[in-house]
Amino acid sequence: MDVEQGRRRLTADDWAPAALDAIGEGGLNALAVEPIAARLGTTKGSFYWHFANRDALVVAALELWERRFTEATITALAAEPDPAARLRMLFTQVSGSAGQNAAGVNLLAAAAHELVAPVVRRVVQRRIDFTIGIFEEIGFPLAVAVRRAMLGYAAYVGHYELATRLPGVLPLDDGGQLADYVDSVLELLLHDAPTRWPPSGGRLPAAH
Repeated sequence: MDVEQGRRRLTADDWAPAALDAIGEGGLNALAVEPIAARLGTTKGSFYWHFANRDALVVAALELWERRFTEATITALAAEPDPAARLRMLFTQVSGSAGQNAAGVNLLAAAAHELVAPVVRRVVQRRIDFTIGIFEEIGFPLAVAVRRAMLGYAAYVGHYELATRLPGVLPLDDGGQLADYVDSVLELLLHDAPTRWPPSGGRLPAAH
């Protein structure tokens, strides 16, 4: 292990998560080099070894957010072959983790920023397109799939906003309540699916 002045030598991969944490805690304006350096137990000199300026760190934090909270989720869900089960997994995951991704809420609030705007737009479009694809696999025509995906994503954004800004206001801490909530949402979205959902009259299929 490389050591500098008795400490582990930091890499860009150490700075990006710390920057994302700062965004989650205080918004984009909270991403400042000196406080993050103090959090990491290092100096500004370490920062400038890896990044040209603060904007470069913002970009690194945005790239990490996109990979961690969008691409990793989509990759994991893509392994489920049943589209209805995949949709249930998606809603369960995003509903159960509401309030745990404050960075996403704060980045959406900063969507007008020149560095944030293209990333947030790309992430939102990627998520919506993924959800549209699931509804199409279930058998809905494209126009209907788009509307259902938009409705589902709008509900997701509102859910995250409430859970982040008003912790505890959503009574979904209990696992049974969360499962019932997800089932009720999916029943609304899939009640007129081309095939009967759930197929056996019970819960919508869970992951295999």
